[in-house]
Amino acid sequence: MTETYFVTGSSVGLGRSIVEAALAQGHNVVATARNPAVLEDLAARYSGQLLAVRLDVTDAEGARDAVRQAVDKFGRLDVLINNAGFSGVGSIEDMPLELIEAQLSTNFLGAVNLTRAVLPTMRARARGRILLVSSIGARIATAGAGVYYASKAAVSALAETLALEVGPLGIQVTAVEPGAMRTRFAEAGSLQVSPFGPAYEATVGTTIGMMQSPEYNNILRDPDGVAAMILQVAALDDPPSRILAGADSFEMGIGSGDARRASDLHWEKLSRSATVEERLLSA
Repeated sequence: MTETYFVTGSSVGLGRSIVEAALAQGHNVVATARNPAVLEDLAARYSGQLLAVRLDVTDAEGARDAVRQAVDKFGRLDVLINNAGFSGVGSIEDMPLELIEAQLSTNFLGAVNLTRAVLPTMRARARGRILLVSSIGARIATAGAGVYYASKAAVSALAETLALEVGPLGIQVTAVEPGAMRTRFAEAGSLQVSPFGPAYEATVGTTIGMMQSPEYNNILRDPDGVAAMILQVAALDDPPSRILAGADSFEMGIGSGDARRASDLHWEKLSRSATVEERLLSA
């Protein structure tokens, strides 16, 4: 069945791969980007299926207008894929507040803006799917990526809560948590490096040095596989509220969960001591 997809951050990388995959499957696609001109080649090949819209996801009114254009063009929206985002790396102490705010605004509030914009039309039809592209960073920690990972942890938490709120209304929600992809860091603007002090050379500096090495880009996965998986998730009858994407992401996610559980159990007595009843029982 032909459906209508709404994809943010469609100009490069994973977003572009999602758009191409959905079009190839015969779906209608509303592809948004700050510069939709980069989608002209796809518009020429899929003129009846593709609507390219200029959008800055941090603009809430712009998000609502883009959704109106989508419904006017195709009559409905079936799937929203919140993909727009970027990464800034550097120490939390030294990173400019503007870069911190920009990541939270684009990666998290941008997803909120689009989600709020599509919910009225999805509620009216009592059906729809919302996929939020998060990151394995929502489950692990890496020196230098604290703010980016914090924004993605917020996205995953949003998805879990939203699934509880709108699931009874016929709307399914999933956060997809991939590892690093080739174009996420290779494309201009996807990675911004913030200066950091010498105290962080061994931690933050090591992370950034790895990301900037020629070898690093060669080992990153191509986004096409993640895009194909996302379309499979969008077609599930009963999708999870969070799902890992990629073998490396799966291994890191499971390992992180095991380590967190072990830590919680190790500190169980101290944790329980915060409860009055537990203190009385141990007296």
